[in-house]
Amino acid sequence: MSKRPKISWSWLLMLALAAVLLYFAFRGVKWSDFISGLASCNFWWIGVSMLASVAVFVLRGIRWRYIMLPLNPAITRKEGYDGVTIGYISNFALPRAGEFVRCGVISSTGKASFESVLGTVVLERSWDMLCYAVILLGVLLLSWERFGAFMTQEIWGPLKEKLPFDIAWLIVGVSLAVVAVCLWIYLKRDFLKEKSKIFKKIFGIIEGLVSGLAAGLKMEHKWQFLLSTILIWVGYWVMSYSTILAFPQVEGLTAVDAAFLMVVGSLGWIFPVQGGIGAYHFVLSLALFSIYGIEQTSGVIFATISHESQALTMLICGALSLFSLRKRKFTIFNQQKN
Repeated sequence: MSKRPKISWSWLLMLALAAVLLYFAFRGVKWSDFISGLASCNFWWIGVSMLASVAVFVLRGIRWRYIMLPLNPAITRKEGYDGVTIGYISNFALPRAGEFVRCGVISSTGKASFESVLGTVVLERSWDMLCYAVILLGVLLLSWERFGAFMTQEIWGPLKEKLPFDIAWLIVGVSLAVVAVCLWIYLKRDFLKEKSKIFKKIFGIIEGLVSGLAAGLKMEHKWQFLLSTILIWVGYWVMSYSTILAFPQVEGLTAVDAAFLMVVGSLGWIFPVQGGIGAYHFVLSLALFSIYGIEQTSGVIFATISHESQALTMLICGALSLFSLRKRKFTIFNQQKN
């Protein structure tokens, strides 16, 4: 008898969380207004947003390859692009799994080890976090009266009220504990590797990460890397602003507003649910209502079209990359067989 597949309770929990967030986002929405709002959308601008999304995928693949070149110059732009797009669709199955999947795409070519490629992903994501922080700071400084109030009243304030202690002391305490544990493990690394296969494997992964990071820091195409990073975030902004232009209900929002909604929407994508479903809708509609006074139905319509157009682009590009990858491997197999 065949064994029944095991259910991942963590996966079901994240799916349930997405459903709860969708419920709160759509609660109170008038469906007749929702449908008429969708009909009023200018889908030509949504097409521009989707084209900008594809351009971002290409740029991310090119930029990632710059970091991986010190590992193996034979890694191609197409392989970098396929890794990015296949990683994106993997997030719809299991949140944040895409970072590991795209490392697997490159390591499956035999051109670099999984651990070393993972190190390049860490380096790339650290740059994204730096850019995210700079853009967020810039948006807040440009219009602190509007955006700063949202961050303090809707995010930081409720968090502080719900915790029975000062969150600053929690952050300090956890940080010190993590540093102390990491320091102890580092000092006892030889003993731990000798006594435990698990620790030996963990240290092997860490060493691979370090080599990947070191390779990235030695890349020759630093200026190309910087330019592609800037263009990636310009692409994200174009996606946000073109979606604004598609909706009469949000007419009047500016380029700065587009940057703010881009930053807020990013929080929904990184939330630990499948493909940002629910989280993106909830966060973006909340921001539109809290800051701009845009009614819930219009906010949910905006969030839905913005999310689904991006998700559809990810699914199409990812599926094409999967097909291309399988076709390439099948061709190589036949060549080796003959």
